[in-house]
Amino acid sequence: QVQLVESGGGLVQPGGSLRLSCAASGFTFSSYPMSWYRQAPGKERELVASISAFGADPSYADSVKGRFTISRDNAKNTVYLQMNNLKPEDTAVYYCKNPWLSDWGQGTQVTVSS
Repeated sequence: QVQLVESGGGLVQPGGSLRLSCAASGFTFSSYPMSWYRQAPGKERELVASISAFGADPSYADSVKGRFTISRDNAKNTVYLQMNNLKPEDTAVYYCKNPWLSDWGQGTQVTVSS
């Protein structure tokens, strides 16, 4: 079955950086685009970034453009989200997802606070 295991979250001060990882299994990872979503308390889940199956054509939500970078390593079945210049409004649970499938992982908590 599909498994998505996110890691790398934590508590960071404003202006800091984190790198999230998502290890995927249960499908042919290199054949599918992948996305990162986030859900802040009391808000709906939102799309943060996406990347094509071959690692090209990254796209980002306006709120994270210029600060976040999505990448992938198809040899490791892993997608990454490098987050720089973090802001308190980036606080959320972050999830990776294959947009063609309905499965979600458990997410990883990112908290940006001084």
